[in-house]
Amino acid sequence: MQERERMTSMVNIIEKVKKEGYTEDFMVMEEGVLCTLDRTASFSPDQVKIVDFYRFEHDTHPDDMAILYVIETATGLKGTLSDAYGTYHDSRTENFMRLVEDLGKNVDKHT
Repeated sequence: MQERERMTSMVNIIEKVKKEGYTEDFMVMEEGVLCTLDRTASFSPDQVKIVDFYRFEHDTHPDDMAILYVIETATGLKGTLSDAYGTYHDSRTENFMRLVEDLGKNVDKHT
């Protein structure tokens, strides 16, 4: 992973990537597609690329573990998708992201 510029919170990372143009917030629907929060656009795994990802692991609070994906779609939409990491992960998000083409990042299995 690239240098993280000492950013420790997800909020700081989201602010940073939004400034870089990754402004859309995404979610994975029950149908197994990625959607914008307003549901105006949806994408299959082959229409999504992982540009980067950030893991947030807290030794003192394992429940706070999370992963933030920085993604770009085939239509040029750029944004983020977050998921719990470990015990509380969302299986829909995990299954979707396993099918997405990564750009040299090792995102296989974040459980």
